[in-house]
Amino acid sequence: MIRIYSLIFSAVFFLMPGLIFSQQDTTLKPGWNPKGVLGIGISQVALSNWSKGGENLLSITGISDFSNHLLSKPWILKNNLKVTLGSTKTGSNSFQTNDNDLRLEDVLIYDAGWLFNPYVSNEIRTSVLNGYDYTLDPAVQISAFFDPGYVTQSIGFTYGNPNFSTRLGFAFQETFTNKFRQFTDDLETSDKTEAFKFQTGVESVTESNFTVADNILYTGRLRLFSAFETFDVWDIGFDNTFTAVVNDFLNVNLNVLVVYEKAQSLKTQLKEGLQVGITYTVF
Repeated sequence: MIRIYSLIFSAVFFLMPGLIFSQQDTTLKPGWNPKGVLGIGISQVALSNWSKGGENLLSITGISDFSNHLLSKPWILKNNLKVTLGSTKTGSNSFQTNDNDLRLEDVLIYDAGWLFNPYVSNEIRTSVLNGYDYTLDPAVQISAFFDPGYVTQSIGFTYGNPNFSTRLGFAFQETFTNKFRQFTDDLETSDKTEAFKFQTGVESVTESNFTVADNILYTGRLRLFSAFETFDVWDIGFDNTFTAVVNDFLNVNLNVLVVYEKAQSLKTQLKEGLQVGITYTVF
């Protein structure tokens, strides 16, 4: 069970760097402000008659991060789409999915000139490819596209500057499933398994970015959600990325993702990845 005071400590620890450090100016210009980055990382090991042991390895990870923000005073519309896909092949085994995520976020802000401005938002989260539990033999499918799928709407107040933003609001969250109904099943109704779950609660989203060194950038996103009926338990998504820029097209990325969602697992989920990759700025 996640205690509220531990969440507050984690949030404060995450928020302070965004208030202290600075990054290059990313102030929006009037009109549309599109940005798009594509990246691919490949790790490969090939062995032949190798006496020290080991297996051939091929790992491929791709990422696309697109945004298109509109500044039309007093309105600000922020649209973000991030997709990550990855697969690994070891020895004679088939390819196994190890990265599989899509997040589409739209935030409409009314710039009233206050310290905290009102906003409405909508976010969609889902996996893209079929997901499997490879610890079982044979592997068992545990997810698919929009199975489960999460849609969250919120309304509240936000604060932000070029390298830090945070928002807190009243939220509705819908969870959709088809085959994998363990994510939406109501345990109190033993005669059926529901394919849809609706929750009302509180959502907080905080994003921060700052330069650690001349060529190292940190970006982070902390999302918290708690339904009113289970206010002592919070869903957590804490995404951290350190990017070292080698040159215009070559980066080294360290990503650490921490997830706690009781409907998915009673244990905290952790994903860490270190990658040398090629990036291409579309616009």
